[in-house]
Amino acid sequence: MAATRARCLAAMLAGIVALALPAPGRSQSEPPPPPPVAEAPTTVADPPAAADPPAVVAPPAAAAPPAVVVPPAPAALPNAPPTPAIAPAADLLPGGVHVGIADQKFDMFGDERFAALGIRHARLAIAWDAMRYDWQVDQLDAWLAGAKALGIQPLISFGHSRTNRRSVPTPTRMRLELRKLRKRYPWVKTYATWNEANHCGEPLCHRAPLAASYYRALRRECPSCRILAPEILDTPNAVAWVTQFRRKLGYTPKLWGVHNYLEANRFKMSRLRRLLKAMPGADVWLTETGGLVRRDNGSTTDIPEGARHAAEVTRYLFDHVLALNPRVKAVYLYHWNAGPAETTWDSGLITPAGNERASLSVLRRVLHSGLRPRASYRSPGR
Repeated sequence: MAATRARCLAAMLAGIVALALPAPGRSQSEPPPPPPVAEAPTTVADPPAAADPPAVVAPPAAAAPPAVVVPPAPAALPNAPPTPAIAPAADLLPGGVHVGIADQKFDMFGDERFAALGIRHARLAIAWDAMRYDWQVDQLDAWLAGAKALGIQPLISFGHSRTNRRSVPTPTRMRLELRKLRKRYPWVKTYATWNEANHCGEPLCHRAPLAASYYRALRRECPSCRILAPEILDTPNAVAWVTQFRRKLGYTPKLWGVHNYLEANRFKMSRLRRLLKAMPGADVWLTETGGLVRRDNGSTTDIPEGARHAAEVTRYLFDHVLALNPRVKAVYLYHWNAGPAETTWDSGLITPAGNERASLSVLRRVLHSGLRPRASYRSPGR
């Protein structure tokens, strides 16, 4: 039985991967991309010492833009193998908190261990101009097909272009990009304005007012969607950036994303609390967080590492951060499984060899047995 299930899962992933390849004979405007794991989270990069170079601003759309033309969505694969058995949806945690996984890869959608958790939320970060390029659309198709098969509610976060990192769209262009996404994936209802907008590896690091214009444009384009304000990294500039954003917007959005990697891995939450104070009346989703196992990208930022450390961080997030901050309404752990050894970031619940880490056991306990408010997060013997 186990061998049969493994063959089915392998066939399923092979089918999904086929979606991510360009169709035979199709002209590609860009070279083939790296695998979906290409980009590690921007969290660990140190801010550049020099000032940001001038951004290349995409020209504004015409006053009456032509109808958005989107390639047809892929049809269902013939003779597709069954998806893993789907467990009942996990109950919300106290306070209505939901749990998700953030991952650029779609491996988890074919993993029975993921399906058994009952998680119904997942996050994917995409380029703001992803719909312009066939190869990026193919990757989106594959990831979202896997999510939809398991009844997952996706959170799609916009971010820098993968072909010109410093380019930024006009608000009108941003609105049109959301329109394309909505036409191709009408079942996706939740979006975040920009991934780690205050990080100085992002083109919006010193452009909080422009980010406010994006937020306004996205909400106007899809009033029925849930639009998160920009996702904020817990770096020293976080509160000042949020203040500038709110000043330009003229009010405080009711839902924000926060990435608290730095503090969570140091078992702190002081900056998170300052951010909550800077977002009066708003709820916060931790849309990327988790314990760091390994990092090899040349960053000089001091963050503890290790598999046991990652399990302790996972306990700290659920049993301390959530218990003490009732305005935190979602936790998305980054990420499900570690990529190949050459990748520069690993905070996965599954090793590169496919084995479970202790942090996955912590997540299972949280989902099936609940929180242990203020219980010790240290591993035995520490």
